[in-house]
Parts: sequence; C-alpha cells; structure tokens
Amino acid sequence: MINDEIRAKEVRLVGANGEQIGIKPIREALQMAIDLNLDLVNVAPTAKPPVCRIMDYGKFRYEQQKKEKEARKNQKIVDIKEVWFRANIEEHDFQTKLRNVIKFLKDGDKVKCSVRFRGREITHADIGKKILDRVKDEVAELSTIERHPKLEGRSMIMILAPKN
Repeated sequence: MINDEIRAKEVRLVGANGEQIGIKPIREALQMAIDLNLDLVNVAPTAKPPVCRIMDYGKFRYEQQKKEKEARKNQKIVDIKEVWFRANIEEHDFQTKLRNVIKFLKDGDKVKCSVRFRGREITHADIGKKILDRVKDEVAELSTIERHPKLEGRSMIMILAPKN
C-alpha cells in the first residue's frame, strides 16, 4: 500500500536514506513524504505499528522488475528428453541413441531411457534391463540415476539426471 491507501493511525517511519525517524501519525508521515516529493510505502503491514518508508515508488518498482527479469534470464529450465531402445537393438543403433543420451546430458537435460517390448518380447524383460544397465555404465561419469530401471506396462523405464 502506498500514500492514501495506508489505513493505520500511526506508523513507524523510515526515511528516504534508511534512517529511523520514529513513530509518527499517518498525516504527519504523509506530509513529510509529500514535502520530499516522494511516496510513503507500507513495507511491513503486519508489524505493530506498521512500518512505512519514504521512497520513490516508481523507481523502486522499476528496479524490482529489472531484478526479476535478470533472474529469469539466468535460470535454466530442465527438460526431460526421452530415448527409446528396442529389446533386440543392433550395436550401431545403440551407439547412435547413446550419443543422443550423452548430448542431452551435456546440455543439462534429464533423460528418460525406455526399452519398449512388442509381442512376446515382454517375457524377456532381463534383456531390457541389460540394455539399460549398459546405458547406465556408459554414461556413469556424466549422470546420476534418478530412477532405476523398472517395468511399467510394456516398457522398462530409467531416468538419468546430469551431474552438476
């Protein structure tokens, strides 16, 4: 709340330079802010009495928006990339998919490795586990296992997260 929106009878006032002015009636505090051509801003409404500060509210809002924009620019959004393997995958196909897994991990994304079983392949789930264990061993220095290989329906799924 700023200026006339503040409903308290008296407030603890902080000056424009951060100095403590003391407890003042709201009218007097508002008049001091107007005299300095600044705003009276309620910075701690739950305190007894509420703490108000004399500041340029427009400049304060602008600085805050600038900081938030900078923080959003620096944050990294982690995606989950998925790589499908087959139970009877050939060596070259395995190496190609492994390269993709390595690339995703280096980019900082999580990787969901899945082995999809078709038809009667599901009876040989141990083959799928061997494939996922091999992937895990190949990328051990780049990743940590977030979720160990587990059979879900007709797929065996493992999730890898990049090491920091």
